[in-house]
Parts: sequence; C-alpha cells; structure tokens
Amino acid sequence: MKSLSRLGTRPASLPLAADDVLEFHAARLLLLMHICGTAGRIDGLTKMAKLDFFTRYPDFFEAARAAVDPEAQTTSADHAEAVESSMVRHHYGPWDKRYYQVLAHLEARQLITVSKFKNSYQIALSTEGAEKAKALAKRPSFATLVERQKSVKKAFGRKSGTVLKNLIYKLFDEEVGKRPLGQVITK
Repeated sequence: MKSLSRLGTRPASLPLAADDVLEFHAARLLLLMHICGTAGRIDGLTKMAKLDFFTRYPDFFEAARAAVDPEAQTTSADHAEAVESSMVRHHYGPWDKRYYQVLAHLEARQLITVSKFKNSYQIALSTEGAEKAKALAKRPSFATLVERQKSVKKAFGRKSGTVLKNLIYKLFDEEVGKRPLGQVITK
C-alpha cells in the first residue's frame, strides 16, 4: 500500500487498484468515525474494525441487520461489486492489517487522535479531521459509502465491539469463525 504521493515510483505498466492506495483507506476510516462514531469518536479498535467490516461487506451487513431487526428495510445498494477491499480473519474477527499504517497516517496528519482509555483505545476525529470528513461526505464519489455507513450506524452504532464480534461469529461461523487466521474473508 502506497500513498498517492509515492505512486510515481511505480512502473506505469503495473495495474493500480484503489485498495493499494493509502488515502483510499484513510478516507473510508475518516468517514467511519464521522458517520458511525459518537461525536466523531469510536471506542476501541475492535468496534472500529467490526463497523468497517459491515461497511466493506454489504452482504454480511444485510444478513446481520435482518437477524437483529427483521423489520429493517434493506438498502438498494448494488451488491454486484460488494467487497471493494477485503479483510482477513484475526483473533477477534475481521481485521485489516493495514489499520495500524492508516491510523498512523491519519494521526501524523493531525486528522485523528488516538488515546488509551481503560483497556482500549479511543480513536477520535480532530477538528481538522472532522472538517475533512464532512467535505468527503459531500462528494458524489463517496455517496454510496456514506449511505452504507449511515445504515451501519443505525443498525449497530450503539453496540460495543465485543457485541459486534460475537454477533459476527454467531451469524457467520463458516465464513469468518472457522476460517484459518490470516485468511481473506470472502462471501
């Protein structure tokens, strides 16, 4: 994964996917904190990862939302290109090994703060981070992601990371729970 500013060092003949670009992941996480967080803050890496999982895997989200609230209306999002960036099975469920690099990138640019709170970390938008997230949310290119994150917030925003982890293991045991550690989660 490289920053946009470093992509010039890549040979032009190599294909480039958004998944390979640091700022793609940074923008998604800024929006996640802004939309799914409480006052621009998410309490815990586990909660952040699980909310991000439901954002990145719309089919899993719809199944989980239906299990928790059968009356909920499904979103009309196009699921044909559902998973835009894969995650792997980790000790606590879905995880992306790039989180540490992306969070460090955001913190170095003073767009977020990361602070220890009890046995967890609070990841919060800074004032500048909140402004950038609001600007991203208004861009048409992020409209689908923003709508999906609003649905995720409505369904699971008040649940803890542990509750979300347990829900994922309960509902998606074959797809996530029984998958070997480090293996990519597919649907």
